[in-house]
Amino acid sequence: MQGDAQTPAGQVADAPKDNWVDRWAPPATRPYLRLSRADRPIGTWLLLIPCWWGLALAMLHSGQAGWSDAWIGLGCGIGAFLMRGAGCTWNDITDRDFDGQVARTRSRPIPSGQVSVKGAVVWMGAQALVAFAILLTFHPTAIALGVGSLALVAVYPFAKRFTWWPQVFLGFAFNWGALLAWAAHTGSVHPAAGLLWLAGIAWTLFYDTIYAHQDAEDDALIGVKSTARLFGANSPLWLRRFLVATVTLMALAVIAALVPQGTNPLVLIVALCGPWALGWHLTWQLRRFDAEDGPVLLRLFRSNRDAGLIALAAFCAAVPI
Repeated sequence: MQGDAQTPAGQVADAPKDNWVDRWAPPATRPYLRLSRADRPIGTWLLLIPCWWGLALAMLHSGQAGWSDAWIGLGCGIGAFLMRGAGCTWNDITDRDFDGQVARTRSRPIPSGQVSVKGAVVWMGAQALVAFAILLTFHPTAIALGVGSLALVAVYPFAKRFTWWPQVFLGFAFNWGALLAWAAHTGSVHPAAGLLWLAGIAWTLFYDTIYAHQDAEDDALIGVKSTARLFGANSPLWLRRFLVATVTLMALAVIAALVPQGTNPLVLIVALCGPWALGWHLTWQLRRFDAEDGPVLLRLFRSNRDAGLIALAAFCAAVPI
């Protein structure tokens, strides 16, 4: 693929035009960084934010915050970048034939010939090994959860072949960090962490249904299933349901984490501002949803970084210093 002054050679179609990979990364590394979606960081944010939710809520639950939590937060950040990259590499290996038939994805590194399947496998393994090294610094319960998440990552690319609800499988994997980070702080898993995980799954159903509408026509032609195709014109109704489920489950997670501990009511109120503010952001997205407008769909999907960080800000504001 030849580039011009505006479009660097090999740039993936849905990557931001001014992304750091195409502007600054050494040319030899660009195909592999594109394979990891480093040129499209929103996925890393959506994998990382539930980790930080879980860590912040665990600190609120325990009433303690220390330097070890700073490492957990940083380790989750590095791990999210690496495991998102490994997961996307695995996804592109398994989907290489489908990707070549879809306008938005045929420019990805494997179908466009920038990276061989063998090279992709080696790259996937390298990312996963470094992430595993970071995981080993956490509590044994968190390590076990991290290893267990590999099954979810492995299954997800195949879900669209056998279910209309592949976004559920994505939600399982992308929000597992809420459980892992909670366990890294407390050494165990609490029902509040489970509720937070479920809230994240509902959130994923919301944002990834929006995302999937970009490919609905191509997916229908090649037989790939998605909630966007399943819901069709009823998508706004389903998105509203996912919005309500996200806010309700997150609020229940906060209550389950704090009320039995006899937490200061002011702290509880501040923490509950998280799901409330997240709900308003999702409402804003829903009002602007247009299943036929690809650029709008992509902007709404990317805006979920801010939606998740708004909830995190409320949790952090309530954490004892």
